[in-house]
Amino acid sequence: MLRLRDITPRGLYARSMLMVIAPVVLILSLMSWYYYDSHIAEVNRKLAQSIARDASLVQAYCDRREESVLDRKTIDERLDLTFTCDSDSASLDRRSYAEVFSYSGTLDKELETRLGVPVETALNPQDSMLHLRFASGPRTVEIIVERKRVLAANTHIFIVWVILFSLFMVALAIGFLNQQVRSILSLSKAARAFGRGRDVPDFRPSGANEVREAARAVIDMKNRLTAFAEQRTAMLAGVSHDLRTPLTRLKLALAMMDETDDIKAARADLDDMSMMLDEYLTFARGEEGDEPSDFDLAELLRDAAAGFGPHITVTGPDHVQVNGRRLALKRAVTNLISNATKFATDTQITLVNGPHAADIHVDDNGPGIIPELREDAFRPFMRLDEARTQNTPGTGLGLTLARDTARAHGGDLRLSDSPLGGLRASLRLPH
Repeated sequence: MLRLRDITPRGLYARSMLMVIAPVVLILSLMSWYYYDSHIAEVNRKLAQSIARDASLVQAYCDRREESVLDRKTIDERLDLTFTCDSDSASLDRRSYAEVFSYSGTLDKELETRLGVPVETALNPQDSMLHLRFASGPRTVEIIVERKRVLAANTHIFIVWVILFSLFMVALAIGFLNQQVRSILSLSKAARAFGRGRDVPDFRPSGANEVREAARAVIDMKNRLTAFAEQRTAMLAGVSHDLRTPLTRLKLALAMMDETDDIKAARADLDDMSMMLDEYLTFARGEEGDEPSDFDLAELLRDAAAGFGPHITVTGPDHVQVNGRRLALKRAVTNLISNATKFATDTQITLVNGPHAADIHVDDNGPGIIPELREDAFRPFMRLDEARTQNTPGTGLGLTLARDTARAHGGDLRLSDSPLGGLRASLRLPH
């Protein structure tokens, strides 16, 4: 089934232009058709009737039927035409008149109706005079009249002015639309930057009132989210600081004690608690604190994989330039590799450089995650009760942090089946 949206432009600017231009073209076409088909046709029909009446008077004079009423001088002065009752000129060129005068059929019909005889017509291109020639008894009458008496001259000027005025209005509409679309694009760019954690200091609400209101709403939302993130970070930083002090005392106390199995277990528990506090604080911050910059993603993957040993292979292009927070992305990739190595014996990393984005695939041959629980794996502190999480240390924040980092860069992180038989984690970063 054909839908209107399937044949109309998708962009706001193109749709707005269509809404402006289509009515103008339609109205101009209908008006031109009506003007020429109705109004101008009627005007030329009246002009043809007038010429036919004048020609009938000339016919009557040449036949001497009204010789007592009209004389030659009276006809010349009142009818403003020139005629000859006994014409010996060559045959008239019918085509030259029909090509210039589109309403020639109307004039021919009126002349033959009024005079009762066929009429030859021709237009002299040199002086634009119309020649009418017909038989009147034994005589051949020729009438010469100005073309403007037969044809509504310069009717095209009206259409030309309408077209020029329409083009002027379309140009104004295009300028107005450019201003409005520019404001919307500026708002979209600012919202995208805010979503990636970047500030746009030169952004100001502009455009129509509705666009300005939307821009102010985006700015207010960004300010509220920033304030909330700062409060959350400050709170967790304070909690982390307060908890680290007793943890440090406990570590010092355990260090003074004799080495036993219980003491070793207590130290391990304290190390896990310290690691958890670090991860909680990192999750609260949502970023590593480094500024966005251009860097080589392929080199970052090789550095991250090198930390897990030579058995982790990286395939793909040698160089892929992207822009983002390098430390945050490295931590996200490290989390993905760490998750894979915990549950599998074979881990492979593949880098794919597409036309619009770069994709990082981390594959393993582990037990995987069933499709119904894959989205739950991204929930903070979520510990799936499956083979991948049995007796495995961690806080359940690795995938959450990795997805937050990907989305902060305008990308995403998805889980799917791996060609190795386990789980595939695909992190996408737009160029």
